[in-house]
Amino acid sequence: MKKIVQKEDRVLHKDAKEIPVKDITTPKIQKILKEMSQALKNQSDGVALAAPQIGYSLSIFVVSGKIFHKDFVRGMQEFEKIPENEVPKDLVFINPKISKLSREKEWLPEGCLSVRWLYGKALRSKKAMVTAYDEKGKKFQRGASGLLAQIFQHETDHLKGVLFIDHAKDIREELPQ
Repeated sequence: MKKIVQKEDRVLHKDAKEIPVKDITTPKIQKILKEMSQALKNQSDGVALAAPQIGYSLSIFVVSGKIFHKDFVRGMQEFEKIPENEVPKDLVFINPKISKLSREKEWLPEGCLSVRWLYGKALRSKKAMVTAYDEKGKKFQRGASGLLAQIFQHETDHLKGVLFIDHAKDIREELPQ
């Protein structure tokens, strides 16, 4: 099981490398995608994970399928009770680029698996559009609002070596109960 690296780790502060499209389907990249999904699944409060968070300086992030389940409630642990066979597949974004952000922004509560147990508010666009490749090497575009738009911005920041605490306000520590 890959360990999630913490804010002091150098890999979190570098630009992640793009993956040549022809390499996406190689066993090496497919193994990394599996490791990412597994690491994310093992974090009950995690909704997404970028490759640098498990030590790979590669331009990939994965969004947990659980955020698309009807019983998912943001900020609560209710989704832990969702039966495994009902969780939609994780979404994979390889070489993601934000192609559009709405001008309208808001301060949103944010945390990060690599910045335990700090939380704060990050200024994020309400809507975002991402162009990326999936795990089969197929190019796609996906628009989002709300939580998914926030995730797109948080994870692409990771791929540029930026942590949310680098630009957040009202940062506080909240240890688990």
